[in-house]
Amino acid sequence: MKAGHDRLTGPAKRLVIDGVEVPMSFRRNARARRLILRIAPDGSGVMVTLPGRVTERTGLDFAERHADWIRPRLAAASDRVAFAPGQVIPYRGEPHTIVWVDRLRGVVRAQETEAGRQLLVPGDPAHLPRRLTDWLKRQARGELISASRHYAAAMGANFKTITIRDQRSRWGSCSSGGRLSYSWRLILAPPYVLDYLAAHEVAHLIEMNHGDRFWALVRAHCPETDKARNWLKRHGASLHRYGAPGI
Repeated sequence: MKAGHDRLTGPAKRLVIDGVEVPMSFRRNARARRLILRIAPDGSGVMVTLPGRVTERTGLDFAERHADWIRPRLAAASDRVAFAPGQVIPYRGEPHTIVWVDRLRGVVRAQETEAGRQLLVPGDPAHLPRRLTDWLKRQARGELISASRHYAAAMGANFKTITIRDQRSRWGSCSSGGRLSYSWRLILAPPYVLDYLAAHEVAHLIEMNHGDRFWALVRAHCPETDKARNWLKRHGASLHRYGAPGI
């Protein structure tokens, strides 16, 4: 949300899931059209955006009804996998072991060996998390630009810019001005998932809604739409386990 439109309404309320109290806060946004539920960026609790005159009690009830959505996302946030030598992370949907290379110069690269798939990261070990994150973002940007251009040409649409971020609330977005934004974590998912998100956001350049014509357009150009959506529902939250949040 833009600054000036959100404000914290007051002290956290009690949200109990499986007998455990989950920290909860509310933000009021007069421009919001619906209740919005998010996991706090640091994974410490739950945030609910309240539109207009919707009460905090209603927001709490809303969160309680979505306990099944909250539970796995909090678990994923509390079970983080640091970018460190020896850790295994997904890349393009396949597990890769992070390997530190003892040399100062060189570029991060993926390789497949008899020992398995690896991500080789040279340089100062203290800089490994940042170097690997930056490399993953570059890989994501390249793949998403390529996929977005493909679908824009196929659908007869045009976009202005592509931004790569680390948002938790959505995997991608499309502004009315033709600006596309994606989560870099899509590079961790199988290629067909990233491909679907590109088709989804480019289709919004033509249909700025989620109506029947929008979904018909996406499915016409991306046959694996339903497969990708199911994957995201089952595994999407787990992608936020890897690396430092917001890095």
